[in-house]
Amino acid sequence: MAEVLKESVLKALRAVQDPDLRQDLVTLNMIRDLSVDESGRVSFRVVLTTPACPLKAKIEDDCRSALSGVVGVKSVEIKMDAEVRGKRSNSSPGVGPIEGVMHILAVSSGKGGVGKSTVAVNLATSLAMEGARVGLMDADVYGPNVPTMMGVTEQPQLEKDSHGREIFIPPVSHQVKVMSMGFLIQMDQPVVWRGPMLHSVVSQFCHQVKWGALDYLVVDMPPGTGDVQLSLAQLVPVSGAVLVTTPQEVSMQDVRKAFSMFEKVRIPVLGVVENMSYFLCDGCLKKHTLFGEDGGKTLAKKFHTELLAQIPIVKQVREGGDIGCPIVVSDPKSEAAQKFRELARKVAQQISILGSAVDSSQLVQIGKF
Repeated sequence: MAEVLKESVLKALRAVQDPDLRQDLVTLNMIRDLSVDESGRVSFRVVLTTPACPLKAKIEDDCRSALSGVVGVKSVEIKMDAEVRGKRSNSSPGVGPIEGVMHILAVSSGKGGVGKSTVAVNLATSLAMEGARVGLMDADVYGPNVPTMMGVTEQPQLEKDSHGREIFIPPVSHQVKVMSMGFLIQMDQPVVWRGPMLHSVVSQFCHQVKWGALDYLVVDMPPGTGDVQLSLAQLVPVSGAVLVTTPQEVSMQDVRKAFSMFEKVRIPVLGVVENMSYFLCDGCLKKHTLFGEDGGKTLAKKFHTELLAQIPIVKQVREGGDIGCPIVVSDPKSEAAQKFRELARKVAQQISILGSAVDSSQLVQIGKF
């Protein structure tokens, strides 16, 4: 009786699709630990492709709805879980992954001063708050502000790996592992390096840091389209890039160049973040677009990508960066914090869509549930 009911349950769940991946949950191997007893009690896990899935509630509701019409089912217990899947390999020969890291995400901009590091810091922290395992690599070698913005005061520790090489143990802040050039130089010391030295430090940050098991490694890139961007593309498989701009034309001109650069090195652009999008006046409660209007939307449309977020100008965002407490932590209910949390969910969603090609050899057969 229980086995017959189990088959009916599986048949019903095959009608439930992941809205992003557009395949049913059984085929996608998202239904795990399915148990059906003689009394009609059904329990299972739904293993999503990211803990930051914005459609988590819908998928659970769809499962319950599908099983409500199955004769013999008396109760349904669903545990929503997540397992981030690795990136499909489309990288050039010689590009090697970082051990334990599922996805590498570049946060970049065409020019400085647009709040790229602010976006990277709040994005990484938001992903961690959603339950993901996250690291933050500060690859902005010339202006390493991440330690200050994340409130990290301790230095990375050193240990030797199995080959006798010294590797860094990154400190943790706000549930995020952090590595930065800022740990290795004095605060006011300038970095005056040419390309080969930049390539070396990016390689070291990728392969001589003990990142451990991470779902996402967010990389805060330097502005522009220079050596660090090329080095990252040559060294590791990058799952996608987020481009940060402000609405004005000068910023968007440079972001267009950044978009083209990522296209040339075969790194997909997940979308555009329009920072400093508007200012909400306390007195009149109106939105004031100080730097222009809908520039990010226009840019996203031009390159057939998504406008991921429009982040307002808020004093608390700047203050959070200065004191080392991102706004998603210091004021989680604020409009800006909610925008960053939504951004994190959208980014995770985009990476899941790109990375979740179904290989029939990886699917679990029905008898193995």
